[in-house]
Amino acid sequence: MNAPIDVSLFARNAKPLTSYRPYWAKRFGTAPFLPMSRAEMDALGWDSCDVIIVTGDAYVDHPSFGMAVIGRVLEAQGFRVGIIAQPDWQSAEPFKALGKPNLFWGVTAGNMDSMINRYTADRKIRSDDAYTPGDEGGKRPDRAAIVYSQRCREAYKDVPIVLGGIEGSLRRIAHYDYWSDKVRRSVVVDSKCDLLLYGNAERALVEVAHRLAAREPIERITDVRGTAFVRRPGDPSTEGWFEIDSTEVDQPGPVDAHINPYQTTSEQAQSAGQSCAKDEVAQAPAAQGASIQALNFVPNPALQGKTKRPPRDRSVIRLPSYEQVKSDAVLYAHANRVLHVEANPGNARALVQAHGEGATARDVWINPPPIPLTTAEMDHVFDLPYARSPHPAYADAQGRHDGETKIPAWEMIRFSVNIMRGCFGGCTFCSITEHEGRIIQSRSQASILKEVEEIRDKVEGFTGVISDLGGPTANMYRLGCASPEIEAACRKPSCVYPGICQNLTTDHGPLVRIYRRARALPGIKKILIGSGLRYDLAIKSPEYVKELVQHHVGGYLKIAPEHTETGPLSKMMKPGIGSYDRFKQMFEKYSEEAGKKQFLIPYFIAAHPGTSDEDMMNLALWLKKNGFRADQVQTFYPSPMATATAMYHSGLNPLKGIHRDERGERVDIVRGEKRRRLHKAFLRYHDPNNWPLLREALKAMGRVDLIGNGKHHLIPTFQPLTDGGYQSARRKNSTPTARAPAAAPAPRKGQMLTQHTGLPPRAGTGAARRPKPR
Repeated sequence: MNAPIDVSLFARNAKPLTSYRPYWAKRFGTAPFLPMSRAEMDALGWDSCDVIIVTGDAYVDHPSFGMAVIGRVLEAQGFRVGIIAQPDWQSAEPFKALGKPNLFWGVTAGNMDSMINRYTADRKIRSDDAYTPGDEGGKRPDRAAIVYSQRCREAYKDVPIVLGGIEGSLRRIAHYDYWSDKVRRSVVVDSKCDLLLYGNAERALVEVAHRLAAREPIERITDVRGTAFVRRPGDPSTEGWFEIDSTEVDQPGPVDAHINPYQTTSEQAQSAGQSCAKDEVAQAPAAQGASIQALNFVPNPALQGKTKRPPRDRSVIRLPSYEQVKSDAVLYAHANRVLHVEANPGNARALVQAHGEGATARDVWINPPPIPLTTAEMDHVFDLPYARSPHPAYADAQGRHDGETKIPAWEMIRFSVNIMRGCFGGCTFCSITEHEGRIIQSRSQASILKEVEEIRDKVEGFTGVISDLGGPTANMYRLGCASPEIEAACRKPSCVYPGICQNLTTDHGPLVRIYRRARALPGIKKILIGSGLRYDLAIKSPEYVKELVQHHVGGYLKIAPEHTETGPLSKMMKPGIGSYDRFKQMFEKYSEEAGKKQFLIPYFIAAHPGTSDEDMMNLALWLKKNGFRADQVQTFYPSPMATATAMYHSGLNPLKGIHRDERGERVDIVRGEKRRRLHKAFLRYHDPNNWPLLREALKAMGRVDLIGNGKHHLIPTFQPLTDGGYQSARRKNSTPTARAPAAAPAPRKGQMLTQHTGLPPRAGTGAARRPKPR
């Protein structure tokens, strides 16, 4: 059996989380909830907080919420931690609610980027917020990390600010901002924080907290991995570092043609249109039997005396400055490529990017990524005493959290278990890899089963069903490189694209054993898998697919092919649709063996960079052929720092290298509201509201043959009366109709189907039929 990656190769230089001497405040013990008011602090016997976390989410004491994890990890180190959740940011007064923190502010925008949380992919404001009681929108500011940091500074000017969370991670360098359509500075500069912690920050945070507690000035804490900060040019702390200049796209000089060793000098001259009389004279003795001199190989003088390469741990790559990437999209794509190449904690070098010129010049220094947590450290983080519910301050009049004050994000993960972190898929549109890294950090079976039992015994409302046993990707548990040495040296952006790496372990045995042991626990009726599945990995383990399909699917399983065409898939770094077809065959086979009627729900992206109109048309034809009518449509959302976002902004493909000449691969970018609407319409080809737009597009593409009333046509020729409305799965995000529609007749049996209305109806509901044209 293939062994999972041994992270000890990385951990040798990392101090374990549990090896620090606890801070003196450990004597206060464990808080039932981290305090959100002075009254709670008084009840705990605290006169002050050592650390105060400011967050854009409601405080839910659960290991799926960042503020709870960070707070409990610091509490386990002996620090007193308070929470200020979703404060009114109009003034600094709400930030003084818990008094002055002794050590530092911990600032985070929340589990989601505040801009993505508030705006749709079409830049429209959402009216809801799943991380707020009552699903109420507007409880956090735009660019919350910056706003909260400013208010913390106003509240207590001399207290250090440590910024973290996904919003900070994705903005650690100058980045393209989709909402303003321009390149913005690093969030380190805009927020004026003292230190940015990116990625999974437990290791860095614990070290920083203990060093601050030992009265070390925060401006001297510049050697912690997974951190970013501002340095002035010429700072003495940079002495001993070797700087590698990468401020311009590499432009190699002319390359001389290779010399053919089988040609004589005269033949070489003749091939160049020249002659060589000296060579002709020299051939005379040879013709008379003179000896021929053998070739004498000598070292290349250009390589002689060359110094050794500087050590990686003392090397820093200088990226193009903010001013350069702001005005030059090619340099932006170049900087993005360098950042993604320098992402492996085993070999990544530090990065530096200049912001400002002259007297205002500053360098944003980004240390290499954090060392992944070991299994023991993951167990420590997840075994901390979480209350596993929202703070009592959010309870309704009956003291419950499932009424008007329900927090949808908590409701979604209330009965779920996170078994691992990280993703080595490398999908260019996804931010998981940029934040959590490519190395899978897995918990032990004992820790996972313990959490399942805690949910069973402690969480109110549990009915015996675990809603998810997964992570960023459901089936990457304990998968990784077979060789720790190769893992530490690898610089590939993905372990599974363009094909599964031969060094990657694909054994799903440990995951199968967890599934079996978890569902065998007393009181557990069903364990579902709600996380996204990497089906190209799953088909390598038929035993896993059988186990999953026959025991852990609740009728529907979501997977994400994202597209069917090679062009967009190559820009996404996703497998071809053939892998989906093979998985579908296995899914149907094992479902039939179990006597179950189950269905796959595929998800697709519209308007992704590299997607042509023809690609979307072919995807729509595939959807119709396979009987899918997607009600939920995902349009490409350019999140900061993602590779696909660099494509969107620059029109170049960083995956193929960046060049200014014809060697650089150009990418078809879907811009403008009309074309984005068209690509979205192809995914919802069955919606009569989209038919006029699709007819116009198909005519322009020369595909009038797809317009008709037959089964082989994509859209019909007739146009029913429509109101222009769109009913979204997120109720509050539905598009309002232009006018009130006429009262609709009661639906016949079979018309009310599932999320994907092309799927067969439930048994006993009859058959859905399309109304005949009048």
